[in-house]
Amino acid sequence: MAALMRTQNILVFTHDSIGLGEDGPTHQPIEHVASLRAMPNMFVWRPCDAVEAAVAWRAALENTTGPTSLILTRQGVPHIPRTSDQIDAVSRGGYILLDSDGEPELIFIATGSEVGLAMTAARQLQEAGRRVRVVSMPCAEVFDQQPADYQSHVLPATDARRLAIEAGTADGWWRYIAGRGDVIGIDRFGQSAPAAALLEEYGYTVEAVMAAARRLINDDC
Repeated sequence: MAALMRTQNILVFTHDSIGLGEDGPTHQPIEHVASLRAMPNMFVWRPCDAVEAAVAWRAALENTTGPTSLILTRQGVPHIPRTSDQIDAVSRGGYILLDSDGEPELIFIATGSEVGLAMTAARQLQEAGRRVRVVSMPCAEVFDQQPADYQSHVLPATDARRLAIEAGTADGWWRYIAGRGDVIGIDRFGQSAPAAALLEEYGYTVEAVMAAARRLINDDC
């Protein structure tokens, strides 16, 4: 109703992925985040650390034309150092968190608790000589409202392959892939098991992400 009536309402969700482990599929929002994103007038923020969470909270307070959903994790996530320009760019919904030396050949697009995973995989690929960019996209709705030149700066229309990573339904991410890559998502319900076992089973490990990245850039080393 808040979305329909364009009423300011802040909704806070605290169980963001299969990383909950033994809480099981009833507490693992495989499809819920995608459902919220599909709702007109709803802004969905899924921050990756305390910095993005603070920006998301401010955005929710300033959004007086509709509701905001904050999707928070109960997992331990690393703090990611940023420049002042990057902190300013968080409010644009999507921004370059780690860039390559030269034009990227691969772009990770990640959100929430999977951003740290993308950062670790990207750094290892960079150490191997690959040109990899990481884009954190805490709020797709806000990113979609940015000017075209900003969007093309973050996600350039080049030959760079793209790999989106989110522990939830993959459907909404294909529009950002634009036929240039793949999505690591979950299109079935979760299970009850230790978090580390579930993340490995569903492909949310550094090794699995790097393997998917190498397939995209035709590198089997």
